[in-house]
Amino acid sequence: MTTVTARTVEYAADGLTMIGHLALPAGAGRRPAVLVGPEGMGLGDVERRRAEALAGLGYVALAFDLHGGRYLGDPEEMLARCLPLLADPERMRGIGHAALDVLRAEPRTDPDRIAAVGYGTGGVIALELGRDGAGLRAIGTVNGLATGRPGETARIRCPVWAGVGSEDPIMPPAQRDAFTAEMQAAGVDWRLTVYGGALHAFHHPPVDHATVPGVGHHPGHARRAWRDVLDLLSECVPVAE
Repeated sequence: MTTVTARTVEYAADGLTMIGHLALPAGAGRRPAVLVGPEGMGLGDVERRRAEALAGLGYVALAFDLHGGRYLGDPEEMLARCLPLLADPERMRGIGHAALDVLRAEPRTDPDRIAAVGYGTGGVIALELGRDGAGLRAIGTVNGLATGRPGETARIRCPVWAGVGSEDPIMPPAQRDAFTAEMQAAGVDWRLTVYGGALHAFHHPPVDHATVPGVGHHPGHARRAWRDVLDLLSECVPVAE
């Protein structure tokens, strides 16, 4: 792991001033980059640590914001903001592109080697960037398997990896099937990993506030999902090329 520097970055999106977390690896040259999207609660320490872990492996990493610098620990408040957002592809794409523009503008970023990895709402935003034709090298989404508008998934020109818990009531088998059918019909290079016995947001450490039903941490699968993310990045945007 290399020495990491990190800082906050402010940018406008969705009518808000977003506050992202940018992590840079040691050195001065350009590196591949990763956009990191958070769960519906918003950007928190978990995503900041993930960005820094990726920077430690040699990536430029930006954990992007969803709620204008706020972390929504109240499930009702989170759903009141996220459900309309998830129903509006243009808003999601606006949030994603604003963060992607910040990442591309960073001098350390190799603009031709960028991946997007998101969790929950952040994962759906990563997919929507792909459906909007963003020039990504890879898309990873954990428990964010939303389908898109007809015909737009064919715009995804990079591998897609998705992970989901087998017992996730928010992403039930019917939704998984619809997602994989959409990917297959569009000719996307896709993979789905189902983690046996895991609930929604199984990757996220326990929190000290209420959550929506069906959420639960699974330490073993959380480690496996992180390794799967790193395998995707190693394949599609290797640090040494």
